[in-house]
This record gives sequence, structure tokens and C-alpha cells, in this order.
Amino acid sequence: MKKAAGKPSQEKNRYSDEELEEFKQIILKKLDKARNDLTLLTESYTTGNEHDTNDTSPTFKILEEGYQVFSKEENSKFAARQEKFIKSLENALIRIENKTYGICRVTGKLIPKDRLRIVPHATLSIEAKRVQAVAPAARPMDPDLE
Repeated sequence: MKKAAGKPSQEKNRYSDEELEEFKQIILKKLDKARNDLTLLTESYTTGNEHDTNDTSPTFKILEEGYQVFSKEENSKFAARQEKFIKSLENALIRIENKTYGICRVTGKLIPKDRLRIVPHATLSIEAKRVQAVAPAARPMDPDLE
């Protein structure tokens, strides 16, 4: 951004409504994809397999059932993580409505647009994340999936 001649530089303290709308569209697209992925994951561990091993040898059946249990547990973990991601995106939409989106919760400065385009649910700037990485034992658990 260029400075106006004769005027002191004033740092932005929030994104404009147009910028917030851009981020909202990014988040809505990610939210739609995340919800679809969650549906697929949930279906994969809640529905029975119609091509199971009922008509095969007992040894193979035991191995196959063990794999299915493991696979369902893994999909369940992925689904839980996906639900957390969806919640983070929904919280980002709330911050957009409140016009507090994109403000680092540690430094109070604007998070760069490039970071928000990649991680639209981010609540920390790279600067704050670096400080957090240096002293991980001294900080509470980060609720975001940054």
C-alpha cells in the first residue's frame, strides 16, 4: 500500500467488508467440502459392508474383521478431526459477522491475507505461532487446527 503524501501511515485494524466477503466465500467453499468429507467418513464406519467375508474361510474372516475394526477406528478419528475443523470454520464465519476476523488473538495485529487464504480459520499470526512453538509447555492447548 502506498502512503498518501503528507499523511502519516495508519495501520489497518480490521479487514474491509469487501475483504471479509472474499474470506467468507473461501470459508463457505471449505466448509461445504469438509461437511461432504465428514459425511463420507461417517458412512464408512457406521454402515455395514455388503461385500463382507461371510462366505469365506474362517481364518480369512478373522483377519478381515480385524482390518475392518481398525479401519473403522481410523475413520472415526478422522471424522472427529473433521468435526473440529468444521467447528473452526464456523467460528471463523462468526468472526466475519462480528468484523473481528483476521485479527491475531495474541498480537492484536491483522493476520496477512495470504495466510488466511491458506488457513482461513487461523486466529494466530505467524509471529504468534513462532512464539508459541518456542515455549509450547507454557501455553494452553490451541483450540485451532492451524
